Amino acid sequence: MANKKKKGGHEEHINESWLIPYADLLTLLLALFIVLFASSQIDQKKFQEIARSFNTAFAGGTGVLDFQSPVQPIAPPDQNEKGQERPSSPSRSVSGQEKEELAEIKAKIDAYIRQNELGGKLQTSLDDEGLAITILDDILFDSGSADVRIKDRRLAAEISKLLVMNPPRDIIISGHTDNVPIHNAQFASNWELSVMRAVNFMKVLLENKQLDPRRFSAKGYGEYKPIASNATAAGRMKNRRVEILILPRSDTSPSSASAR
Repeated sequence: MANKKKKGGHEEHINESWLIPYADLLTLLLALFIVLFASSQIDQKKFQEIARSFNTAFAGGTGVLDFQSPVQPIAPPDQNEKGQERPSSPSRSVSGQEKEELAEIKAKIDAYIRQNELGGKLQTSLDDEGLAITILDDILFDSGSADVRIKDRRLAAEISKLLVMNPPRDIIISGHTDNVPIHNAQFASNWELSVMRAVNFMKVLLENKQLDPRRFSAKGYGEYKPIASNATAAGRMKNRRVEILILPRSDTSPSSASAR
């Protein structure tokens, strides 16, 4: 053709050999992007299968895709890496000395209960979870209310004195109700009522400046941790309660450190 140059009687062809490696490079880049995208959405096994396929197709074996997936499979919260159910957390282990110390505190509180004839209102129990003081709510709150009654604040103040310990211990205040539904201007559920009763009772306890607020926390369980049947009035009365849980000390707790 007229627009083609000739040299030595032969047509001059443009050297297009660079297109082959350029096309291979583009193909490899495309494959790499596909694999990286897929690896964010599939598990490790599928990732490795894709990697082997691309390596075989483009490199004839191991190559740029022959590496472990950066995305590690995550087991469900109730399973370990092998898909097996995780064992439940072991119960708190309490030393013999710690049990003796908690037993001494329990004896002191029990003596106070007997002296003040409060056996029908306050109860204590001791187990591996700690020392629990159960207070029936009819001596602290009016029905449907979370405010500690004025006439019962003296009892709350006396209880706070029993919680002064050296070294101090962590203490959890929990509120509980029966299963009779509540819906008033203040509370939409028994859960909310139980939380506020625990918080308000804790506030009264902490008026005792000898107690460290950092050691206290409050919880509300509503009707969901009954200790008696809600089918009877007597059972419902037992379930409406506030509990003080005095926790055992552990070797790593701040209270333990301060004792050394």
